[in-house]
Amino acid sequence: MKEKRYPIPPFNMETAQKKVKLAEDARNTKNPEKVASAYTIDSEWRNRDEFINGREEIKKISRKKVGEGIKL
Repeated sequence: MKEKRYPIPPFNMETAQKKVKLAEDARNTKNPEKVASAYTIDSEWRNRDEFINGREEIKKISRKKVGEGIKL
């Protein structure tokens, strides 16, 4: 069973902004675990020519970016 990450869809403007703020706050910690936890287990990202699928890959790319001093 998938865990629920609030706020959940369907989004209105207020809940969408809250969801974005939670993700931004997680990225600003520069902690790969917190960054990944802000997204769903089956999240799909595109980073230029790279495709990232799921939290484990989000953690991996986050660790790489933090190690290179790149802002998340």
